[in-house]
Amino acid sequence: MGLEFAFIGGIMSKLQPSAQSSASSDSTSPQLWWQKGIIYQIYPRSFADSNEDGVGDLNGIIRHLDYLQWLGVDALWLSPVYPSPMADFGYDISNYTDIDPLFGTLADFDKLVKEARARNLHLVMDFVPNHTSDQHPWFKESRSSRDSPRRDWYLWKDAKPDGSPPNNWLSMFGGSAWEWDEKTGQYYYHGFLKEQPDLNWRNPEVVKAMSDVLRFWLERGVDGFRVDVLWHIIKDDQWRDNPPNPSFDPATEPNYNSLEPVYSTDRPEVHEITMELRRVIESYGPDKFVIGEVYLPLEKLMAYYGPKADGAHMPYNFLLALIDWQSSTIMQAVGQYEALLPEGAWPNWVLGNHDKPRIASRIKPHQVRGAQLLLLTLRGTPTMYYGDELGMHDEAIAPTQVQDPFEKREPGKGNGRDPERTPMRWNQEPGAGFTSSETPWLPIGDNIEVNVASEKDDPDSILNMVQQLIAIRRKYPVLQSGSYDALPASPPVIAFTRTLQSESLHIVINLGDSVTLYPMGRVQAKCIFSTDSARDLDLVLMNELALAPGEGVILTIEGEPAD
Repeated sequence: MGLEFAFIGGIMSKLQPSAQSSASSDSTSPQLWWQKGIIYQIYPRSFADSNEDGVGDLNGIIRHLDYLQWLGVDALWLSPVYPSPMADFGYDISNYTDIDPLFGTLADFDKLVKEARARNLHLVMDFVPNHTSDQHPWFKESRSSRDSPRRDWYLWKDAKPDGSPPNNWLSMFGGSAWEWDEKTGQYYYHGFLKEQPDLNWRNPEVVKAMSDVLRFWLERGVDGFRVDVLWHIIKDDQWRDNPPNPSFDPATEPNYNSLEPVYSTDRPEVHEITMELRRVIESYGPDKFVIGEVYLPLEKLMAYYGPKADGAHMPYNFLLALIDWQSSTIMQAVGQYEALLPEGAWPNWVLGNHDKPRIASRIKPHQVRGAQLLLLTLRGTPTMYYGDELGMHDEAIAPTQVQDPFEKREPGKGNGRDPERTPMRWNQEPGAGFTSSETPWLPIGDNIEVNVASEKDDPDSILNMVQQLIAIRRKYPVLQSGSYDALPASPPVIAFTRTLQSESLHIVINLGDSVTLYPMGRVQAKCIFSTDSARDLDLVLMNELALAPGEGVILTIEGEPAD
């Protein structure tokens, strides 16, 4: 969902200076597939349209599984494809155990699982436990009467004596989080749109019902779940007002940021719920896993791994999607994250997703290739967002083309998520190979040269570079399992090592606008990969490394030169 808003900007301000290196011991036990692998996020509405209605669907995804196999990723994460009125484009679910006709059928889903398996691709579903649609039968029954057996499945409260909402909690999408229901004379809570009422996770019947949802999809062959807004699902049982945010800027920030959501999010009881979700998922096999969407400062994020590494297998780490793209900031963030990881915790990294501006729109053009190198060589599981392997940018969305309810409710603050959700570019034909419809759900955009067909034919394209980099990651176990250590480096250079037993690789990335010399000391090195196709990989490097603007390399150290 659209959750990484300005209030998250406090993450980096909470980071403390960290040591120049932080390392973990080499893994001595076999890794699970999701620890070694690469997750590829697909926003189904925008990936491939098979039936000419301008909206992507499951059969469109099936048609492009060969591309994903060629690219080298290991898993597909699908944003929601459940039946939905689409008030928030699938994050308002009216039936957790079916497929929306817009995307296909359960038979199409089963075919997707089968065809993915045939290509050694795993499938990860989006699980949205915090809220349903107001059109879900559960909520309709809950709303029918105060005596409804499902009344307590949602969060209903009396008005204050003056008729105002029970407390000051705000919706992430603007305005009060409380909606008055005239028929039953109470307010219900919705942390997002009023069409998305929050479930009551303190009710054991809700826990059981949602656990059964997980079982339904696990039995159809799903390999894991990304849990939407995990840190939201339990609320304060005393319903206390949230305190004001003293640093709130109403000119640039969404109204939600005016309060600090200390009572409406990140309550202590959420960790028991997370552990219960994991128990259900792991009952279907040790290689099943759960990812938690959690936008919190690092110290709080780490708690979602659980007290004994028994919570979320991976609470999503959004640092690289949020911080300034400066070498010192990146190195500090990586070091702090590594240093804070609890024992037994597995790291992960992302550059962006369906809620954040694309990496190619956030940083300078010559830095984009190095960003992909960073994502795919840091310790932990990387998640790629569809189209980033092409260098896709955010696309301009005219006011008449806006789809995102967040932008519609608070226009002009830059909160809209449509620009990063535009259709995948498959070729240069009209509709970009995404659709033959004249009216795709979002505009294709102008950069038609950024597409799969053109870039596959160009040996110097970012797509071929990413595909080669993924192949390097597969070839060298040290990039999947090795420890991380920062190397001394001055801006604008990022430098670190990955080490597994006797094998060590050095990764060096120049974020600068000009050629930069990186001193290597008295060693001989061999470059096994460069983001710059002009580099001669047969050349033995000595003493110092000259990096082109934006260039990143992977080096093996051959030893000290002979005198």
